[in-house]
Amino acid sequence: MNSVVKVKGMSCQHCVIAVKKTLSSLEGVQDVSVNLEKAEATLTHDGPVDMKEVRERIEKAGYEVG
Repeated sequence: MNSVVKVKGMSCQHCVIAVKKTLSSLEGVQDVSVNLEKAEATLTHDGPVDMKEVRERIEKAGYEVG
């Protein structure tokens, strides 16, 4: 299963790495791909993912969901 999340505020590869790292540790997430140009993160997971926790982690890393 894949989920796509829009991430505002990313401007460089450091941002991409930070978002990927924070989302990769979520329970059930197998892979995270972050596209800087599209301003989005794609999560590959084997079951449901708590989107509230996804939002909280992105915001804690200093970015916005939207």
